[in-house]
Amino acid sequence: MIRPRQSARSKTILITAAAFASVLLGLSACVESTPLANAGGGYSSVGPVTEIDAADRGDPIAFSGTFDTGPSGSSEDWLGSVVVVNFWYAGCAPCRAEAPDLEALNIKYQPDGVQFVGVNVRDQAGTAQSFADAFGITYPSFLDADGGEIQLAFAGEIAPDAVPTTLVLDRQGRIAARIVGRLDKSILNTLISDAVAEQ
Repeated sequence: MIRPRQSARSKTILITAAAFASVLLGLSACVESTPLANAGGGYSSVGPVTEIDAADRGDPIAFSGTFDTGPSGSSEDWLGSVVVVNFWYAGCAPCRAEAPDLEALNIKYQPDGVQFVGVNVRDQAGTAQSFADAFGITYPSFLDADGGEIQLAFAGEIAPDAVPTTLVLDRQGRIAARIVGRLDKSILNTLISDAVAEQ
C-alpha cells in the first residue's frame, strides 16, 4: 500500500490545500462519470495531495495516444524527463480555473526539461483545441474520450478518482505525486521542483 510521505513539507501542503477549500467550493461541479471517477462519480473541489517517496513508487507508467492536434505520442518520448499529466475536459469549471496556472508552470519549467501533457477525458479534437486557444495552452493533450486507455493505464498504480487530477511523474515515468481536484499553483510548483531535484 502506498502511503503519503509524512514530512513537514507534506503536512504543510495538505494544510495549504485545506485552506483553499472554502474558495474552491464555489466552483460548479464536474459530474461526468469516467474511468477516473470514483464509485460515486464526479468532481472533488479539493482533495488530498499525495507525495510518494522514491523507494515506494511503483513501476513506470506506459501510455500513448493521439493528440488533439492529430499526431500520436507516447510516454517513451519523455523518459528521462519529469512529466506533469493533467486529466481534464473543457466543460469542467475547475479545469478552466486551473488552466492558466498549468500553462504558467509549463513555461517556468521548460528550461528544466519538464514535459506537461493533458489527457482530455471527454471532448473531441475541435473542443479540446478551442480550449487550448482560449487559455493559451501550449503543451499537448491526448484525446482519451473513446475507450479511456490512458486513464486505465494509470489505474493500476494510483487511480486518479476525479477530474481534474494532476500527476507528477519522475524521470523514470513513475508516479511521484498526485493532486486531486483543482490544483493550487504553489503546491504543484513544489511537487515539480522536488521531482526535478531528484537524481
